[in-house]
Amino acid sequence: MSTSLNFFSDYLSASLRLSVPLAFAALGGLFSERSGVLNIGLEGMLLTGAFMSAAVTFYSNNGWVGILAAIAAGGLVGLLHAYLSVTLRVDQLVSGLAINLSVAGLTAFGSRLVFTTETTQKLPGIGVISLPGLSQIPILGSLLFNQDLLVYLLLLLIPLVTYLIFRTSLGLTLRAVGEYPRAADTAGVGVGQVRYVSVILSGCLAALGGAYLVLVHVRFFTEGISAGKGFIALAALIFGRWHPVYTVLACLLFGATEALQLRVQAFNLNIPYQFLTMLPYVIALLALVGLAGKSTPPAALGVPYVKESSED
Repeated sequence: MSTSLNFFSDYLSASLRLSVPLAFAALGGLFSERSGVLNIGLEGMLLTGAFMSAAVTFYSNNGWVGILAAIAAGGLVGLLHAYLSVTLRVDQLVSGLAINLSVAGLTAFGSRLVFTTETTQKLPGIGVISLPGLSQIPILGSLLFNQDLLVYLLLLLIPLVTYLIFRTSLGLTLRAVGEYPRAADTAGVGVGQVRYVSVILSGCLAALGGAYLVLVHVRFFTEGISAGKGFIALAALIFGRWHPVYTVLACLLFGATEALQLRVQAFNLNIPYQFLTMLPYVIALLALVGLAGKSTPPAALGVPYVKESSED
């Protein structure tokens, strides 16, 4: 009984750890897409955060400095996406894909410059903060109250973002820009400014997911470490119908699926590991197929806004 309980507790902890980078990226994507800017570039933003946090932590030997650098770099990538999508009105899908490809190449080149030795560079991580009393609760104590500061930040962000989007004037403005930008502009809302802020915030949050992946989850950087997590976060955003709580729950589902395939591999079953590695992506695909026609995105998502005076 004790062995089964420990296995279940370890599985839940692994599921949470694997879900955190997805949740940060998905919440970032939520701000961008609620404002009407399609953000395929979540993968590149997450990878940017992973590389910058690793490189700065490697040189400074301080994980918190690395996290700040990741947030700043993610914000700059978000600014680039906003400039291309909002100001230049480049196709938002093309802009996001260009960011993903560029970041993949730049981080691969940068990692060979920074981490020059043959062996993997172990990075100083972020310490765990155990909450007295609460951390002693069976199963849930170690799962929720014996975590690092980034997990606590994520748990705080979920109700905060939900309240911000659905219960405040700022959230109403954000949703109006994503649904009816013409009406929002007529009401005196700066559509471009709202979209700029939203996409920059999206980059910062996605980069936090990359920083968590490097400084907490694995504590090293390797080329392509994001491994499609930005795209899974985008799938979770669609699966969660652009709602913070449902989106994070979808991330937990995908994290639990990935944790499951890792444990199945450990059992040495006669199953090719490639099929097991595919499992999280298959689940994401099936989730999206099941929602076909049911999940309604913001009405102006992916549509550049042009003021009436510019059309004349």
